[in-house]
Amino acid sequence: MIFDVLKDVFTEYEKLSASADQLFDTIKRDFSDCVSCKEQCSGCCHALFDLSLVEAMYLNKAFKENFNYGAERSTILEYAGKADRRSYKFKRLINKELNNGTSPEEIMKKVGQEKQRCPLLGSDERCILYNARPITCKLYGIPTTINGNSNTCHLSNFKAGTAYPSVNLDKIQDKLAEISMKIGPLINSSYSELHLVYVPVSTALLTEYDEKYLGVKQTK
Repeated sequence: MIFDVLKDVFTEYEKLSASADQLFDTIKRDFSDCVSCKEQCSGCCHALFDLSLVEAMYLNKAFKENFNYGAERSTILEYAGKADRRSYKFKRLINKELNNGTSPEEIMKKVGQEKQRCPLLGSDERCILYNARPITCKLYGIPTTINGNSNTCHLSNFKAGTAYPSVNLDKIQDKLAEISMKIGPLINSSYSELHLVYVPVSTALLTEYDEKYLGVKQTK
C-alpha cells in the first residue's frame, strides 16, 4: 500500500508538526494574556489555505483510519465536495483578477478575507481530526510571518506595533516542500512535479491517493 511505503516520510512530517506544537505552547505560555485560543473557538476553521503534498496525504490517511465506510464518513465527504466546489470557484475568480492586473498584495488580502467552513469542523465546533490537523491550524492564534508580512488571529490580544516572537511560516513551508519532494522517488512516480501539487483540506479528503493518481510506474 502507498501509505506503508511512506512511513519514514510521515514520521519526518510528524516531527515537524510536533515542533509546531512546541512553538505554539511556548508563545502561549509566555504571552498567555494575548493568546485567546480556547476549546470550541473555531475562528481559524473558516480560513482558506492549501496543503503541501505530504500534509494532504497524511490528512487523507488519518481520515481513512478514523472514519471507515458509513453515514458519518459520507456526510463529511458530501460537505467536503461542496466546500471543494466553493474553493474552486473562488480560485478561478482570484486567478482572473490576477490576470487582469490586480496586485498580489490585494489578492492576498482577498484570500485572507474569504471564509469557508472546514469540512472537518464538527457541529460542536470542534475539529474531528484534531490530532492530525495541519500545521497551519496548529499555529493559528500566535504571530506568524509569511513573505515578510505579519499575521495573527483577529480574536487574539496581540497589539499592533508591539514586538512579539513570530513564527516564520516561509521556513516551515520550505521544510514541507522538502519532505514532499521525497514522496515521488519513494513510490516510483512518473510525475516529476508531483510535490508541487497543493490542495485545500476538502480536496485532500476527497482524493484517492492510489497508484493511478500518483503516477506510480508499473514494474515488470
